Amino acid sequence: MTSCNLRIGPSGWHYPHWDGVVYPRPRTRGFHPLEFLACYFNTVEIDATFFGAVRPEVARLWLAKVSHNPDFAFTAKLWRRFTHDRALDPSEIARFKEGLWPLHRAGRLGCLVMQFPWSFRFTEENREFLIRLRRTFHEFPLVVEMRHNSWMADEALGTLVDYRVGFSNIDQPDYARAMPPAAFVTSPVGSVRLHGRNPRYWRREFEGAAAARRPNDYLYSSAELDEWKARIEHVCGYARTTYVVTTNDAGGKSVVNALQLQSLLGGSRAGAPAELIRLYSKQLAAVRSEHPSQGRLFGKSNRAVA
Repeated sequence: MTSCNLRIGPSGWHYPHWDGVVYPRPRTRGFHPLEFLACYFNTVEIDATFFGAVRPEVARLWLAKVSHNPDFAFTAKLWRRFTHDRALDPSEIARFKEGLWPLHRAGRLGCLVMQFPWSFRFTEENREFLIRLRRTFHEFPLVVEMRHNSWMADEALGTLVDYRVGFSNIDQPDYARAMPPAAFVTSPVGSVRLHGRNPRYWRREFEGAAAARRPNDYLYSSAELDEWKARIEHVCGYARTTYVVTTNDAGGKSVVNALQLQSLLGGSRAGAPAELIRLYSKQLAAVRSEHPSQGRLFGKSNRAVA
């Protein structure tokens, strides 16, 4: 398949446990994790926005750090205060939007993910709240992640189509009424988010924001990634652009699995960090073990920002 409308990458980049695994140690002067990841991926999810608004000057810095990759676009998570607490304070909404405007106006924000907890089931009340949230953030391309399988009902999917909200197809452990793997497309933006299958990870679902920051420890096998290949290709066939994000950050495993998916889906043009290949030699056997130069990846006319 072609990869022109497919972007694959990990969620987040500020992880101390990635030093010496994903990132070099010691780091060179001027090193920035986002600039480094943009050498290998065309998307990275902004996880920090799940915990609060970012400042516009920080967003502009991020834009500078990915400027060497013209195909790069972020995904971002909506603040959990809006989805989990259902608090729609106008001043907080304005502050949150202010932090995203630089990315959106630069054409670098692929989608904003509204991630709801398992307890958010398909009811008339919750349907109306979703519509209200969609209208609140109507300026942005929106995708919704539902973890309860009641949102597979025809009426629920029809709501997403009517309001042009993308459906995020997720992989997660099997538990009571959990959303199963799917390949739905309900808007021009396709979304796949792979959370791993470690049951312990999902305890954070009921433990609050602090638990949500703990590393997600799971490494997908090649066979498990193969299961998702046909689903991702189906989504790509109907969506204008598809974002595939891996969230299993512990030990750099989200980066490993994202690199594997790029290779599996024909979108791998870059190498991989040498230390990561040393640690995961079996998984990354088909990936080159050098840090790619900007010129080789994106053309001689594009320079990395210091």
